[in-house]
Amino acid sequence: MTMDISSKYNPKEIEGKILSQWLLSGAFNSDSASGRRPFSIVIPPPNITGILHMGHALNNTLQDVLVRYKRMQGYEVLWMPGTDHAGIATQNVVEKDLAKSNIRKEDIGREEFTARLWVWTEKYGSTILEQLKKLGASCDWRRTRFTLDSEYSEAIKEVFVQLYGKGLIYRGNYIINWCPR
Repeated sequence: MTMDISSKYNPKEIEGKILSQWLLSGAFNSDSASGRRPFSIVIPPPNITGILHMGHALNNTLQDVLVRYKRMQGYEVLWMPGTDHAGIATQNVVEKDLAKSNIRKEDIGREEFTARLWVWTEKYGSTILEQLKKLGASCDWRRTRFTLDSEYSEAIKEVFVQLYGKGLIYRGNYIINWCPR
């Protein structure tokens, strides 16, 4: 039996097939009941301000090397993927996008602006996750999270109230490291 091997590497042809095989086989799925020693990383979630850049690729490649090494050592590995809403940063990019049409967020009101933030989030959040998959990131994609998922938002509120009750969170006037706009 002869096998034709192309003289040129075609990533679109090959990588999609390999990714599909990995996902269908559950190769990256973690099972907490396996009895194996656990190892986990929560992916530092990329902000949904656009698309991934080289820094993301480097960071995720290093994490991928680590989790694959731990799998080879017999650990039950969970590399949990997700994206971050990056409130202020996302607001900035959506405002810049609106400015291309000479629109300010004040012109459309809070509800419409919030709706546009969610449209941006859906568009670029999924783009980033697909880019990570195409990089071959061996995350447990079944467990993908977004920092504004309702169950996480509720947990954050609960912890915030507990910390406030202990006097660890308080209101005051301080210089901050964010753009005043």
